[in-house]
Amino acid sequence: MSENILVVNSGSSSIKYQLLDMGEETLLAKGSVEKIGQPCSKITHKSADKEVTKQIGAGDHFAAFEAVLEAFKEFGPDLDKVGLKAIGNRVVQGAGIFPGPALIDKEVLKKIWELSVLAPLHNGPEARGIEIMQRLFPQTPQVAVFDTSFFFHLPQEARTYALKKEVAERYGIYRYGAHGISHEFVGAKARLMEAKEGEDFRQIVLHLGNGSSCSAQVNAKAVETSMGLTPLEGLVMGTRTGDIDPASVTYLLKNSPYTPEGIEELYNKESGIKGLCGESDMRKVKRLYDAGSKDALLAVRVFCHRIVSYIGAYWAQMGGLDALTFTAGIGENQPFIRSLVAGRLAPFGVKLNEESNLEGSGDRLISSPASSVKVLVIHTDEGLSIARQTRDLLSASSL
Repeated sequence: MSENILVVNSGSSSIKYQLLDMGEETLLAKGSVEKIGQPCSKITHKSADKEVTKQIGAGDHFAAFEAVLEAFKEFGPDLDKVGLKAIGNRVVQGAGIFPGPALIDKEVLKKIWELSVLAPLHNGPEARGIEIMQRLFPQTPQVAVFDTSFFFHLPQEARTYALKKEVAERYGIYRYGAHGISHEFVGAKARLMEAKEGEDFRQIVLHLGNGSSCSAQVNAKAVETSMGLTPLEGLVMGTRTGDIDPASVTYLLKNSPYTPEGIEELYNKESGIKGLCGESDMRKVKRLYDAGSKDALLAVRVFCHRIVSYIGAYWAQMGGLDALTFTAGIGENQPFIRSLVAGRLAPFGVKLNEESNLEGSGDRLISSPASSVKVLVIHTDEGLSIARQTRDLLSASSL
């Protein structure tokens, strides 16, 4: 029987996918469709040693998914020949409903659609992707793996906002977090690398990318996270504000032409690092930073300031810190950010091995032996995590 699992991450204008053989946990193929709904939409598909990019003109998500299947057929491996055991879907918002992955049926799909009010940029496109794959693979089981599940059991004091109790209960306004798939995966790898048997392991995981978040973990349990009711709260991100005075919303509504929809667009897509310096890609920001751009310098300082603030808060909440772990696009690939953050923590004994920070690769320890805290860089692999959770749920269901 096939052990192949197709992992799908369906966005508002893009699709990312991976095909994994879970017998050996090997990647067979991966790819993405970009700019869905535009004449310039394209697909990039990589299998074995071959990578191809072609224009497809996908007018909608159904056409985009058909292009994905055609790419598998044309460039391999042909899904009709290798077979699929299941399809695992990344879903951002599971709120207080899904403590773990769920086998998708009508009721689960309905809940994913309903929760799109909390993640309008994510849950709707993800639900649409699930529906399309149900049409294309009607006999193949599908599993939803939620970014919020790792934070489902946050301590009550971390989960609860100081909002009128009846309002919070009626509208479900609690801290749900996001990026949990990555935080759980990376946290487990850090424990394997550095935890000592019989001792509690306290770590902070920094998932830094276009979307950024951090979590505090004691052993395998999350005790805090920076994203809240939605993925907007917390760290400064590529285009999102992160923490901002909530009164700024009513202020803009009363004193500017902005509508609620306009503010949502402003805070989610036009702010963050991009709002401060005009670029959201940290690689471009770094070039501006090196060239002496005052806007880029401020953007980086604000970005790192917020990170250090959260590290200090979580360090205190856990009563100590054993490891600080960097992951995701910026966390893994921008040593200057790691150096700036560690430099701010030097009074607390954090010290990098600059050679390992600047020149190393892969999962590694980058702190000096003299450091009070282990500092690590770990590659996140949300696709593998989704495939594992999909496999494990189906295996448990068949017992």
